[in-house]
Amino acid sequence: MNTTKRLATYGLAVVLLAAGAYAVGSFVGPTLAPPPPVAMEHGTMNPEPAAAAPHAEAGHSAGPAPTADLPAGLASSRGGYTLVPVSPTLTPGTAAEFAFRVTGPDGNPVTAFDVEHDKRMHLIVVRRDTAGFQHVHPEMAADGTWSVPLTLPAGGSYRAFADFAPTGGAGTTLGVDLAAPGSFEPKTYAPSRTAKVDGYTVSLTGELVPGQGSPVTLSVAKDGKPVTDLQPYLAAYGHLVALRGGDLAYLHVHPEGQPGDGRTPAGPEIKFVAEVPSAGDYRLFLDFQHGGVVRTAEFTVATGPAVPDAPAATGHSAEPHGH
Repeated sequence: MNTTKRLATYGLAVVLLAAGAYAVGSFVGPTLAPPPPVAMEHGTMNPEPAAAAPHAEAGHSAGPAPTADLPAGLASSRGGYTLVPVSPTLTPGTAAEFAFRVTGPDGNPVTAFDVEHDKRMHLIVVRRDTAGFQHVHPEMAADGTWSVPLTLPAGGSYRAFADFAPTGGAGTTLGVDLAAPGSFEPKTYAPSRTAKVDGYTVSLTGELVPGQGSPVTLSVAKDGKPVTDLQPYLAAYGHLVALRGGDLAYLHVHPEGQPGDGRTPAGPEIKFVAEVPSAGDYRLFLDFQHGGVVRTAEFTVATGPAVPDAPAATGHSAEPHGH
């Protein structure tokens, strides 16, 4: 074959190859980016998905989703604020001072916070398997360093949630991992809508329906009798924290009404409206006060239809100054 014929044959092959590639690409279509994470504002898991980011132009990769689109507690930095522990490692079984700062958009420690439910800072600490739940309230030094005595019951990886509202800013929840060296046995939890703690029985009714506000009622009884004289704790008769299974997305729900408003009874029922973003299992922790002691009742609830009640979960109690 002479040179002219060889070049013509090569050119025809290139044209056919390009046409075939175009046809395959047109059939398959572009690869769709995964949907952005569900947005969640302080105190609620927002089922409304954030607006989709524009497609990256050819030759440029899309950046990571902004932290503002992450559910609360999954990021240590959000909206210009960052949770910075002085040390992320604590010795299990030993009381130690846990200290941290919240830095602002300028990189300096924030020292002005609004009071929300009687406190300027709510700190939730729980192991990654949701064991060892603690709700404590650190004190802030003049330089913006928060500190609180903290005892991690056993080894493992823990998550600390700082729930606060900087003065002039929106309510924010930031999370950071803490390490407690040592072995531990991960816990698993069967579905449970009844918890027993210190002679109290707390029952949960209502469904968690993804994407909409769901009425949830906690009823408190002691020795088989309804408790009708719950004591105010942090300006409410109860506080409910929900953690999503798998990633510990954080939801802090306050009850309907408040003590002394003339319409909210002091038990036995504490009513909430919770909004969860997705189907799955959630661990719920109710703090309530009676007889001068704050106690925590724990539940494991799946979204959707009611689940058969399992053996009662074991709660725990804490002295008032420890919550």
